[in-house]
Amino acid sequence: MKRLIFLLTVVFVLPTFAQKQLTLEKAITIALHRNASLIKSENNLKSSKAQLKSSFGNLLPSLSTSGSWGWNRISDNGGKQLNFFGSYTNIPPSKVDSRSYRFSAGGGWLLFDGLANYANLKESKLNLSAARFALEKQKQDIVLKTTELYYAILSAKEMLRVRKEDVDYNKKQLETIELQNKLGSVNIADVYAQRVQLGNAQLALIQAENNYEKSKSSLLNYLALDVLKDYNFVDPYPGELKDTQKFLRDFHDISSMVDQALRNRLDFKSQKLIYQSRLAGITAAKGGMFPRISGNYSFATSATSPGDLFSRRVYNVGLSINFPIFSNFKTELQIEMAKVNALNAREDLQILKRQIKIEIKQGYLDLIAAKKQLEVSLENVKSAEENRKINKQRYDLGSATILDLLQADKNYTQAVQNKIAAEYEFYRLHDALLNSLGKLNIKKYE
Repeated sequence: MKRLIFLLTVVFVLPTFAQKQLTLEKAITIALHRNASLIKSENNLKSSKAQLKSSFGNLLPSLSTSGSWGWNRISDNGGKQLNFFGSYTNIPPSKVDSRSYRFSAGGGWLLFDGLANYANLKESKLNLSAARFALEKQKQDIVLKTTELYYAILSAKEMLRVRKEDVDYNKKQLETIELQNKLGSVNIADVYAQRVQLGNAQLALIQAENNYEKSKSSLLNYLALDVLKDYNFVDPYPGELKDTQKFLRDFHDISSMVDQALRNRLDFKSQKLIYQSRLAGITAAKGGMFPRISGNYSFATSATSPGDLFSRRVYNVGLSINFPIFSNFKTELQIEMAKVNALNAREDLQILKRQIKIEIKQGYLDLIAAKKQLEVSLENVKSAEENRKINKQRYDLGSATILDLLQADKNYTQAVQNKIAAEYEFYRLHDALLNSLGKLNIKKYE
């Protein structure tokens, strides 16, 4: 007997230790470090930083240096040449080598371009800040998506447990009915009906197992983990949810929540900065209507030998002014395009503002409805469970038919499933509303 207990312990306990535990917090942390879209956004942020650095560099003078070395040989085989007096003279062969060395340094400085360079710098700063806000909002969305996929696994896992319990219940019920049939207290039709009920329960169990595996694969694929490895998923809210009111403490009237969302939403902050950036783009485009003042400076030296390189020095300083008179309407085109970009950015800001209001209102109403649905489903489970007990007792006493018993079992199973679905839907809507308010905390997962 002790050996049998030991073998059962090995069979059932060792697989549990072989599983890797994957909590919701750990899943979110993995998602924030391995999500492909997030990695691309972080890479794009580097280009925004480089753009800002380049815009700042446009305010500074440029400087470059150059150097050169040259070698030249003139080789003459000699010959005869007619001189001034009309007689020929012999020219001997000759070979002349020459070398040249040159060094120069210089650059330019754009002194005035209609303040376009300052507008470009402001635009780059705003774009970088907007990109950072957008990146943080993307992280919040990833947290929400990971949470939704994790809840789907827990829901499917609970559904699977209910289906297993239903199969066990119907197996025992079939054994009881078969025994009653042998004793002559029920007819064979009841046995057949219970077998069909058991078959349907087993089919539903297979479907529940498939749904559970699919939900696991969806999350593991989202986390870029191996879908063939086995993980143990831990419910962050163990036990039956009874006090739903504590989840509503962060939510008040819709108007105040909308104001809070407009203050906290990172995507709204990002869009406002984008609009300001487009306004700066108009200023930069208008710079083409003003004269450009630029300075240049250089230093050069050259010699035939390295020792004499700095013996002869040339300095140059200059100032140039360029007045735009007619640019083939290119400046007007750039200004008009900048204005259109600003108008579109302002419209996008208004669209996002309306969308936030809809999200808050609909999300709050959905959460209240889900709260009521969960409370009703809890009562339905109690009622269905009691009804199944009563019908089983009545069937055993012969005052109820097999159809009454089977229907009571179906109602109970469905009620439990509805309760599970309502509970995790309530959690999901709660987190979604927090995300709509811009209050999802991501710092503790990074």
